[in-house]
Amino acid sequence: MVINQIPLATIPTSSSISHISAMAGNASVMRRLYLSFYNWIVFIGWVQVSWSMILALLENGYEAVYAAVEQHLLFAQTAAIMEILHSIVGLVRSPVSSTIPQITGRLFMIWGILWSFPETHTHIFVTSLLISWCITEVTRYCFYGMKESFGFTPSWLLWLRYSTFIVCLPVGTVSEVGLVYIVLPFMKASGKYCLRMPNKWNFSFNYFYASIFFMVLYAPVYPRLFRYLIAQRKKALAKAKTT
Repeated sequence: MVINQIPLATIPTSSSISHISAMAGNASVMRRLYLSFYNWIVFIGWVQVSWSMILALLENGYEAVYAAVEQHLLFAQTAAIMEILHSIVGLVRSPVSSTIPQITGRLFMIWGILWSFPETHTHIFVTSLLISWCITEVTRYCFYGMKESFGFTPSWLLWLRYSTFIVCLPVGTVSEVGLVYIVLPFMKASGKYCLRMPNKWNFSFNYFYASIFFMVLYAPVYPRLFRYLIAQRKKALAKAKTT
């Protein structure tokens, strides 16, 4: 009878196991440090957006809000591109399938609509949009900043993190759709971001119709996203009760 022997070199020793454990521990610490830094930096960005918006509303009314927040808004929301990467590489548990639509939708709004078409800047939908975004994001980034930095979050912050969307998501969605609809005539007249035939790529693109398509997408995407967030809320609050 032949007995298969495992080469001694392949048997992990206690020192090698300790080394692997130390590496895993270091990786975990680096992950938490990075995510803490990221969340607090973006949190500060959204606090700046919120503060600038409040001052503009009090001093000059909703027509002045966008001009007051533009730079802070572009930074804070564009930084969220990193969250797609975080999801892809497994730094966070958020599924890529829900992260990409949320982030790309926001980027479309700030760069493709607000920044690209000044005609939207003085509309009241800008203010309602930013109020809903600021409440959501200040709460969210504070929640994750505390979780990664200290390993816990207060119960009131947990409740806010998983409850503000109930009001903010509908308000934000109506505001986004409203702004896209308002800008459509200006978009069509300007022909901005359109690629017409003939060209060397033999490809055409009409930003006006692409924006209409994006607006129509809200119909199937919004209910799915809302159900996903409701399920997340039930799971998070139920888990908090048992701990």
